[in-house]
Amino acid sequence: MKVLRTLGLASVILLALGAAGLWTLGLGVLGNADSEDNIPTGPERPAALVAENVSRVGAAATAIGARNPERQILFGDLHVHTTISFDAFMLNLPVTGGQGAHPPADACDFARHCAALDFWSINDHASNILPADWQNTIEGIRQCNALAGDASNPDTVAFLGWEWTQSGKTPETHYGHKNVVLAGIEDDEIPTRPIAAQFGGVAATPPPAIARGAATLGGARFHDLALRWTDIGETPICPEAPVAELPNDCVEIAPTPDELFRKLDEWDHEAIVIPHGTAWGVYTPPGSTWDKQLAGDLHDPDRQTLIEVYSGHGDSEVYRDWRAVERTPDDGVRCPPDRPDYTPMCQRAGQIVEERCLAEGTPAEECTQRAEQARQNAASAGVSPHITVPGVSAEEWLDAGQCRDCDQAAFNYRPGSSAQYIAAIGNFDESADDPKRFRMGFIAASDVHTARPGIGYKEVRALSESRGTDLSEGGIVTSFLRGEPEAPESRTRPYAEAAAQLSGLQLYETERVQSMLYTGGLVAVHAEGRDRESIWSAMKRKEVYGTSGPRMLLWFDLLGEGGSLPMGSEVQTRDAPIFRVRAVGSFEQAPGCPDHASDALGPDEIDRLCRGECYHPTDSRRPITRIELVRIRPQTHPDEDVADLIDDPWQSFDCAPDPNGCVATFADPEYSAAQRDTVYYARAFEAEIDTVNGDPLSCELDENGTCVKTTLCQVGSECLAPYEPRAWSSPIYVDYSR
Repeated sequence: MKVLRTLGLASVILLALGAAGLWTLGLGVLGNADSEDNIPTGPERPAALVAENVSRVGAAATAIGARNPERQILFGDLHVHTTISFDAFMLNLPVTGGQGAHPPADACDFARHCAALDFWSINDHASNILPADWQNTIEGIRQCNALAGDASNPDTVAFLGWEWTQSGKTPETHYGHKNVVLAGIEDDEIPTRPIAAQFGGVAATPPPAIARGAATLGGARFHDLALRWTDIGETPICPEAPVAELPNDCVEIAPTPDELFRKLDEWDHEAIVIPHGTAWGVYTPPGSTWDKQLAGDLHDPDRQTLIEVYSGHGDSEVYRDWRAVERTPDDGVRCPPDRPDYTPMCQRAGQIVEERCLAEGTPAEECTQRAEQARQNAASAGVSPHITVPGVSAEEWLDAGQCRDCDQAAFNYRPGSSAQYIAAIGNFDESADDPKRFRMGFIAASDVHTARPGIGYKEVRALSESRGTDLSEGGIVTSFLRGEPEAPESRTRPYAEAAAQLSGLQLYETERVQSMLYTGGLVAVHAEGRDRESIWSAMKRKEVYGTSGPRMLLWFDLLGEGGSLPMGSEVQTRDAPIFRVRAVGSFEQAPGCPDHASDALGPDEIDRLCRGECYHPTDSRRPITRIELVRIRPQTHPDEDVADLIDDPWQSFDCAPDPNGCVATFADPEYSAAQRDTVYYARAFEAEIDTVNGDPLSCELDENGTCVKTTLCQVGSECLAPYEPRAWSSPIYVDYSR
């Protein structure tokens, strides 16, 4: 008996020691912070190569008659995440199909040698940036610039920034995501800390320390995860005080845009604020519009000067007059009817429940009632209508919630937050005759979460966000992400009930999203030089444009007797405007990587970081197939229907196949008679190429054009389909002179 008691006591002690050990490991005592790896390994790109690229752009400009010795076109990416961002950290865990850490050093090496970019910025989520991370990021950006050679003619310019990440649960409380990019990198040009909309996000609610410790048994990367969770939990939020008086070891919060702009004013450092993913429904509540962001101080016209119309998360450019939900007179929501060009998620929820119900032999009247309840529950579920139908598969949703007549549209499209809608609306609170409006330049970016700026140079799915996530294996972390599978049921449930039963990624649509993620876009600037100040000046002038990835050359000018005005300009006139668009196609790409990239990084890094594929231009340019002009006449009173104000395309010009590019001239003879302010911008298209997710969801259509089956992009497939690469100019804002 004494022996048994001794053995029992020993077992208890061993269990206690084991639990204490797991608890200690769960604090991350053996982990490392990703931000610490901030020293790039690759040297400066050869100066002769940089000069050759400048010369080739100049030669193309001369050939098409757009040569301006005071300007050159440079390409960059102003939306880049490393694994300092917690979502990037989790998506890059080996158990979720990722490669592990992608620190700031990776971003610099990739931008310089894999993508051969002229400039880029780092934009990790401020909600996940700890004080030490911020200092390490600053040092990493400085190290990247230190390798750039001559500061007046660098091989690449690295900008410092962060993402202000806000997601409201209702349209009234949602403002979306905005990148803050800083002009300088010296101590007196940088805030002490980035400004977040909230702190921690998903990372702020980790599993218990002992569970995190058990996860560390899966390998070194889980030790890093445990440390990340612990450090976020131990970092305080800054108190309310003037920004310069706040302690250095806290996280600064601005929950709304006006607070963000106020704090940026207090810091008084030059910065640009760039909204992005505005129409992406993964985090944008249905029914959201940008109208409220023109009210009061929610818009800063001096800082919020650019908007991202395209990224690896899709196109947020175009407006459509349908909505995912409708408002009721009592401020509730209801499900809109199905349309030939759009099926709301709530309508499809009702169809799924009714189909299941009838298949069970339940009376039709009962099934009709269940379907109606399913529609209402889904309409009331915000960004997660899918969880209101138990056990539903991604394929069952077909193409519900998606813009059917858009090209590479953002997932679960929100047209009231599209770039066209934003350009068309006005706020008349302060003046009926002089409404407040948004006047932003158009750019594109990658929104990459693997520290790979400018990945759109080749259509390689392994470089994109659409890599797929296999959560079939067990383990604490994958269980935390995956949750327990559910059996299909022929009933619906309210959102609150569903959210209480589900966990992790079950609360978000993740499978269909993989079919609507792309390789990502680029921003181009018409700059007076390659240096930081010249690039920044071009961005401030809004003399910028975006592309869906290829390095197309685009000029968009307003012609006049006193000379031409470039894209991004604002002008007053009574005369009918005349525009000229010039476009030159991008270079065809050779496979693999050029010798200079391989020499700089070595074979292992070329394989790990570049995935064996780099920007590798040949001497052959792709043809421009057509040029379009879009016209928007912003509201002159608040009751005007935005759908009637957008002409897209307003005019179109088919281009002959010419390696030198295409030139088109457009005039607006209706302008003088209309006597109203007008916004114009151009789009240029290249010939189709096979593109990652070029045919999102790959719908199989019936004789009526209705989607009856989808084929989702799976792990291991390239998911290629034809798509027309394109470029979007910044608008020219033409005000009628009164």
